[in-house]
Amino acid sequence: MAQASALLFIIGTIATAIGFAAHIGHAVLLANGRRVLGIAPVGRPAFALEGVTGSFVTAHAPATAAEPELAASPTPLSRLATLVALVAFGLLLASLVMRGIVVGRGPYGNLYEYSVAFGTSIIGGYLWLARRHAIRQIGFIPMGVALGLLLYASSLPSAIEELVPALKNPPLLTIHVGLAVLSYGIFATAFAAGVAFLVQGTADRFAWLPSHRTLDEVAYRAVIIAFPVFATMIVLGSWWASIAWSRYWGWDPKETSALVTWLTYAIYLHARNQRRWAGRPSALLLVVGFVMVLVTYSGSLWFSGLHAYSGL
Repeated sequence: MAQASALLFIIGTIATAIGFAAHIGHAVLLANGRRVLGIAPVGRPAFALEGVTGSFVTAHAPATAAEPELAASPTPLSRLATLVALVAFGLLLASLVMRGIVVGRGPYGNLYEYSVAFGTSIIGGYLWLARRHAIRQIGFIPMGVALGLLLYASSLPSAIEELVPALKNPPLLTIHVGLAVLSYGIFATAFAAGVAFLVQGTADRFAWLPSHRTLDEVAYRAVIIAFPVFATMIVLGSWWASIAWSRYWGWDPKETSALVTWLTYAIYLHARNQRRWAGRPSALLLVVGFVMVLVTYSGSLWFSGLHAYSGL
């Protein structure tokens, strides 16, 4: 079963690469929409105005509904991009499930397993949010981050080895690290929306991108979902630390970076509804937040601490 898991991981990584390329192709076709689709860029898509909240949204005049076609338009690659991403997610998830069965715990015992789970969660988080929002134009960002993580994982030792004593708590390992990768994956789509918002601007520079209102809404919903998951992960980690190291908090580099990450997203949730910080500053916080997610994920590679074993 371990060999089957490794094979599914390889195929899933290849599918992720194809999905990444298809998402780029979809975005390129939409960016050239006047020529490819024969659509004149008039106004912004009506769908982008639905269900939008936040103080800065109300500060701008409503966009016209004259162009529901361009940003939400299908292209020859749009359905393929989503289908391949679904296949990649299914293959990678199956690989993780098989690995978990083999090791008898959540497949998060070393940096290889952790990285595969992180990449899989990013794809899953993006696909889930893309079901409710027309954001396939920016899908290449989370798909690209996921592909990078999977390629990195492929360079790591994947052998199944005995865990150090502090990690020998299968329930907490499964739940604590599982919540971490779940929240990381959802934060990745918020990051993509934040980057696109910075490019789009409140003037909606590009007709093929989702409007700034849609990007703000997607980012906000992603953070609203991931934030309490991440907070629960920190609380469980503190409990686990008291069991493994006889203290709840020790300012270990991993703990500190997780706290800074949590505070960054807490500031974002507050700032988004403040007129001075709404818009571009809030989008910048989303970028900073995901940079901190990556620091939290990889911090043990750069800083020594109690979390340094197994690369976690």
